[in-house]
Amino acid sequence: MTVPASTAPEVPPQQDPQQEHPRKPHEPHRDSAQGPRRDSPQAPQHPLHPPHQATPQDPAQPPPQESHVPPQQEAPEEPPAAPRAQSRGADTRALTQVLFGQLKDLQPGTSEHARVRGALIEANIPLVRYAAARFRSRNEPMEDVIQVGTIGLINAIDRFDPERGVQFPTFAMPTVVGEIKRYFRDNVRTVHVPRRLHELWVQVNAATEDLTTLHGRTPTTPEIAERLRISEDEVLSCIEAGRSYHATSLEAAQEGDGLPGLLDRLGYEDPELAGVEHRDLVRHLLVQLPEREQRILLLRYYNNLTQSQISAELGVSQMHVSRLLARSFARLRSANRIEA
Repeated sequence: MTVPASTAPEVPPQQDPQQEHPRKPHEPHRDSAQGPRRDSPQAPQHPLHPPHQATPQDPAQPPPQESHVPPQQEAPEEPPAAPRAQSRGADTRALTQVLFGQLKDLQPGTSEHARVRGALIEANIPLVRYAAARFRSRNEPMEDVIQVGTIGLINAIDRFDPERGVQFPTFAMPTVVGEIKRYFRDNVRTVHVPRRLHELWVQVNAATEDLTTLHGRTPTTPEIAERLRISEDEVLSCIEAGRSYHATSLEAAQEGDGLPGLLDRLGYEDPELAGVEHRDLVRHLLVQLPEREQRILLLRYYNNLTQSQISAELGVSQMHVSRLLARSFARLRSANRIEA
């Protein structure tokens, strides 16, 4: 007998004893050895910016282990140096304008005038340091150069007129630099050279640098003279003047060769030098005297004998020796070209 499919009773399928619970289609397969398997990779999260809400997880899955990594702290960014310098310069200029406005209404010689003037000097000291840095290559203490530049700053403050519409740094810089250059020209040099040679020496240095760059070698004296349209003697004089900053000590030993100082190698005046001419004149005059008078003079002034010793030597009286000496002196004086 055939049972229709619509009326046949449904027999439930037998379950596998090894599979007690059916696998849900949306539930991921769990493996005890490999742990939970992720179907799709997730984007890595930045440790500094954790998500506000945690992603829902299956209660059967173990909670993920949190990594205890301390968050990095970012250092606060400092403003660049150039804007800070510009801001400081703008503040100094604004303060200078305000102080000059107050100084204009004050009477010179008062305590308030001196206070505002001192504040102006203190506010513009960086301008002096900037100008003094241009002369850092000179062999001079920077403190001295700054003090000289401060004198120029004071002179500029006393002469500045704010009503002309000129910024004070523009007005003060040439005065400060000029004061420093005057200091190097007049006080640093121990050997003073003419001003024209000093100014021409600056042009010779500039021409030397230009020609060295152009030819790739040190230029010759004729090339420098042709470039500046001056004579070669003037070029040599300028080079010598440029080197004359300091005088060399005569007592200092020479560097490198180990020789004694210049003073030890210079000749001295011989004290017997003045008697050379006199001895030559006496020799010329003695040959004009008789032989006996020549012998008397030699015994008296070369052998240092007395008249008594000479008289005993010659066999004459002492009075006769005295008369012969007097007559010899008279002849020598009459024949002396210098006295004549």
